[in-house]
This record gives sequence, structure tokens and C-alpha cells, in this order.
Amino acid sequence: MIESILILNRKGAHIMKYCKKCVMPDTRPGITFDSDGVCMPCKNHERKQKVDYEARFEEFKKLCDTYRGCNGDSWDCAIAVSGGKDSHFQTYMMKEVMGMNPILFSVEDNFSMTEAGRHNLRNISEAFGCHLITLKPDIRTQKALMRKTFEKYGKPTWFIDRLIYTYPIHMALKFNTPLLVYGENVSYEYGGGDSEETYSAREILSNGVASDISLEDLIDEQISKKDLDLTIAPPPLAFKQLDPIYLSYFIPWNSYSNYIFAKSRGFHDLIGEWDRTMCAEQFDQVDSIAYLVHAWMKYPKFGHACATDYAARFIRYGMMSRDEAVEIVRQRDHNLDSKAVEDFCRFAGYRESEFWAIIDKFYNREIFTKDRFGRWVLKEPVWKS
Repeated sequence: MIESILILNRKGAHIMKYCKKCVMPDTRPGITFDSDGVCMPCKNHERKQKVDYEARFEEFKKLCDTYRGCNGDSWDCAIAVSGGKDSHFQTYMMKEVMGMNPILFSVEDNFSMTEAGRHNLRNISEAFGCHLITLKPDIRTQKALMRKTFEKYGKPTWFIDRLIYTYPIHMALKFNTPLLVYGENVSYEYGGGDSEETYSAREILSNGVASDISLEDLIDEQISKKDLDLTIAPPPLAFKQLDPIYLSYFIPWNSYSNYIFAKSRGFHDLIGEWDRTMCAEQFDQVDSIAYLVHAWMKYPKFGHACATDYAARFIRYGMMSRDEAVEIVRQRDHNLDSKAVEDFCRFAGYRESEFWAIIDKFYNREIFTKDRFGRWVLKEPVWKS
């Protein structure tokens, strides 16, 4: 993975630099900036404006033609879904536009679900007439792994995130559906190690979200290898039987456009149900409550989180000025929602004081300092850059 270059001051602290076009900092793992101070996701977004998507769509049609009807009247492709806005759009594209017969695979995280989340997972099956097979992991194993990976790595939902990527792979092999469809390449779209765009999702397990943790670090008196079986990628020869793809390669990918489309097919956002304090929107990752702790953990480690992620996208989409985005980041990025904390602690068995003590260990001392009230604050926030 390409690492961003850390610029150190005399005291050895990292001086955060921010993209001149959006609000993304250089502390995001894998991100790079060009000589003009523009981040790679912004550069990639500019490149995508010049892509011949008509030609790519023709390529997509030929790919679908290869697999359509490959199992007779049974399923001829699989889609990894969550029930979210992008999942609705993916299912629409494969079922109604491309005329495929998809089967949907999903992983539920056992946390308390929002009303919107419960509705959406049912809706994606009903709206498009697709079978949905959902994995609900063993709760005992999830709790044990959650505590271990949270306390040691600051990755409380590693087990769930890993399953989100590996479970559809295992199931596609079992159902003999080589064409396995994912949404966007998060590493290319939003910042990571992928500098070239490709349709193949064969390297998806290396994208940083579901990066492997060695079995030796996970197995103990509570957790055995069999508990981790579905998190282990299939052998390379088996994986080669699949043709996993990113839909975002073939068509212009826009999270907000996907949201607007999904609403037209019955998707529910969180407006009127829950105004999440650390988010710049109320339509992404809306299904479960405690999971948002994981999404926010980028903040103490890297100095940016959910609000930065979407404020940056909104700038690229032409929906927001940089000044407007900076203000959203200032107000929201640090502010982990208390409802997510409460649900997380209830599920994992922490007192809130224990939770915050663990969080405290992960604050990056190179980019954070404490103010006179004892609160962690960024040394170089974007609104002072």
C-alpha cells in the first residue's frame, strides 16, 4: 500500500496537510497528494470525467452476456449487499437493466438495527424480486472478537467487516455464480493504495477495510479456528473460479445519485429517526447503531472520520463549497454519537468509562493534543489550514 509522506516538525509531530480541493487530510492511510496539493481521490474523480463510459458499458454488457443463464433458470450472478442505497442501485442494474437473475448475500452485525435498516433489508428483496440470504454471525464469537480487536487494534468490527467481504465469496462458490458484483472500489474512489482503476475486484480483501489479522493473534481460549472459518479467504485456485467485479468501473458512480434512486424504490434514510452527530448526511450506513463506532474510529487514529468522508465527496460532486465543507467537519467530525456509544457498550459489555479509556489509547499523539479542559483536539485542523 502506498503510504502518504509524513511531514514532521522539530518536535517530531506530524503537520497535517489537507487537499486544496476537498477536506481530506494526508493522514488517511494510503492517500497521496500531487505537487499542487490535490489528493488522489480528487484527481481520480477528474480522470473519471474523461472516461468513455459508453465503451465501458458495452464491455459490461459483454461480460453479463458471458454469464447470463449460466445455470439454466437458476441464479447467474451474485451481489454482495447490505440493504443500503448502493445495494439498491446495484440490484436494479443487474436485475432490471442487465436482465440477470441475481442472488443477494448479506451479513448482519447483531447490533440494534434502526427502523430504516430493518425496512431496507426487506425492501431490497421485495422491490426487485430477489432471494436474499443473510448471515447472522455467532454472537458469542462476535463479542469476544469485538473486544479483542477493539482493545488491541482499534478495529471493533473487524470480524463483521471481514465477513462482509469473505462471506459473499464463499457463497458465490457454493452457488456456482462466478460473476460476483460489488459496488465501488473504495480504495480508488476515496483514497487508498489503488492508483489505477480496474473492473476486477479480485484484490478486494487487500483494500484496507477488511485487511487480514493473523489467526495467531485472534485464537485464544474463547476463539477457535473453526469460529473464524468464514473469515478465511478461499484457496487461490478456488477464488480463480470467480469473476468478482466493481460496478463503479462500468458506470459513473455517485453516492448521492444512488441515494436519490434508492429512495424512488422504497429506501428509507434516517431523516426523522436519528440525526447522527458525527455525520454530514443521514443516508449512508443507516442500518445498525453501534457499527458507527467503527466508522468513527478513524478520527482518533487519523484525524478524520465520517463527516470528512462525505464532505469531501460533496465537494467533488459539485454539491458544496470547500468553505461549507470545512464548517461541517469542524462541527461534526469529532462528535461521536452517544446513541452509538450506548448501543456499542451494551452489546460488548463495557462501562462507558471503560470504552472512553480504550478510545483514549488510540488518539494519535503526533496530530492531537489536549486543550485546557482535557479534551483531545487536532493540532492542525482543516479550518486553520
